[in-house]
Parts: sequence; C-alpha cells; structure tokens
Amino acid sequence: MKSHRVPGQDLQRALNAVDEVYADLALRPIERNCVRVKECCHFKLTGRTPYLTKGEALVAAKALRATGRTELPENATGACPLLDSGTGNCLIYDARPFGCRTHFCAAAGGPYARREVIDLIRRLEAVDAEVGGVGPRLLQNAVADALSEQKM
Repeated sequence: MKSHRVPGQDLQRALNAVDEVYADLALRPIERNCVRVKECCHFKLTGRTPYLTKGEALVAAKALRATGRTELPENATGACPLLDSGTGNCLIYDARPFGCRTHFCAAAGGPYARREVIDLIRRLEAVDAEVGGVGPRLLQNAVADALSEQKM
C-alpha cells in the first residue's frame, strides 16, 4: 500500500482532531469500565482485531515513538503488538485507538451500540479522508505504515 506523507501542519491538525474525538467519547455517559484485564488485547483468543483510520494510526504511532520505539514490536502470540512483552500492559493506553476505547471486550461491558458513537466514527472517517487514508485498516498494518511514514 502506498502511503501519503502528511505535511507537519496537516499532521498536527489530524492528531488534534483525533484527540478531540477521544476526549468527546470520554464525556459520553455510556457505562463502561475498562479494568485492564487485557483479554480483549489478545486478538487470537477473541478473534477480534481493531481497525484504525489513518488519523488513529498516526496518534498511535506518535505515542509508540514517545516510548522510544521506532517500529511495531513483533508479537507471535496473537496479542496486540502494542502490549509490553514484559508487563502485558498497553504501551499507548492513553492514546489507544477508538475500537479499544469503545470496548469490544465483554469484560468491560461489551461493545458500544453504533448509534451511540456514529457521530464520532464519522469524524474519524473525515480525518482519514483529509490525511489520505483509505478507510479503517487492521491495527498492525495501519500503525506499521504510520510509523514508516513518520520516518520519512
């Protein structure tokens, strides 16, 4: 997949827009309780992997770089590659993607109803279009491409 480099000002605007979506989601009175049992982070076990828009992937890549990493860690266990191999904790928890925030995980209360968050999804899709994304992509691929793009 060909990646489109996002100029600095556009990149910052996209990062801010995604952060605003995450902040607006946090203000919603939808009862969920992520207790970080990390079951939902084991994609091979759950059979579910989050898909990210390009804006979300850019936010995740920036957060991963802030941990000192420049590449997506290898993970042969089928768990999210954003989990620390030593502790099992999410390396980017505060910047975790929308799918992780809307808890497709049963332990945290199950998935949000689409009607509860469709406006936020549309905002993420708008950012995706603005930065040359092609729609939601598998977490591993989207973040790896965002990391690669930010190297250029």
